[in-house]
Amino acid sequence: MEAIEKETFEEMWKLSETSGAKECFRRIEHFEYTSSERDESEPNPREHMPEFRYLDRSELPSEPFHVASGEFFYTVTINVPVYLLYLLSRFLSAGGRILRGSVLHLSQIAENGVYAFLSPDERSSGPVKPEPPAGIVVCVGLGARWLGGVEDEKVCPSRGQTVLIRAPWINNGKTVKDYESKLGTFFMPRKSGIVILGGTSELNDWIADGSYERRNGAPRADATRAIIERNLKLAPELVPPPLRVEGREPSVEDILPLVVEEACGFRPERIGGMRLEAGSIRVPFTEKQIPVVYNYGHGGDGYIASFGSARVVLELLEKALAG
Repeated sequence: MEAIEKETFEEMWKLSETSGAKECFRRIEHFEYTSSERDESEPNPREHMPEFRYLDRSELPSEPFHVASGEFFYTVTINVPVYLLYLLSRFLSAGGRILRGSVLHLSQIAENGVYAFLSPDERSSGPVKPEPPAGIVVCVGLGARWLGGVEDEKVCPSRGQTVLIRAPWINNGKTVKDYESKLGTFFMPRKSGIVILGGTSELNDWIADGSYERRNGAPRADATRAIIERNLKLAPELVPPPLRVEGREPSVEDILPLVVEEACGFRPERIGGMRLEAGSIRVPFTEKQIPVVYNYGHGGDGYIASFGSARVVLELLEKALAG
């Protein structure tokens, strides 16, 4: 996973200075604090980050956080809506095509490819019996738990909530990983002036009142306040400059008018880690086998593992097709 994340970061760092993708990224200084002591005998997975260094004890935050060590480095934040449009434009310009449809079992794709999702005109002008695809790549997120032919019971949703505020005066990011309380606290500014505050991670907290018809997908007011409170203790500078008066304690009420969104979603976690491997499936009513590459279960690391995972998928698929 570390190699995949390193490759992805290096690609994004290059993109952040490329004219076509520049507006998607913002380069920032970042401080990362942890509640565990640094093990100097172990290699650090962040050492490849630009201007990486370990923090002195005098640079670590005090109570209420249980911080024992820290690091400084440069990284990038992503303006996600803009970035997704950029990726889509790259895909389409390279000849890619998007078709929408419902799939209940992988065998549907193995037998007919995307034939069922074509327009009536395209189906009538094509062959009477469509050819099966050369291969299938399964990137279905939480769908891997229920999709026929996959049905991976290790996949489970992790409910995550964040708060987005407008605070263009913030120029760096900070993260606290407190392994004792199991709470993650972080804030990161985007190029738009929006700062994302986090966060929560609640495994399998997705069904309300025991009913599969009611999902816990709505933001919770108590979680929003708790996220803001923790971030204020980490960074009082989140409060607008005019409200920073000596002797005045920053409060949640100072931040609430800045909130532009309370975001909540289900991250596609997988017990034991992501699934990134090749397999095969038999084409129905034949003896033919076609390759299947599985790429899911990244949890909250989807973006930071994206380019590295895509390269592995391509290598696995090319190897399977060559064989």
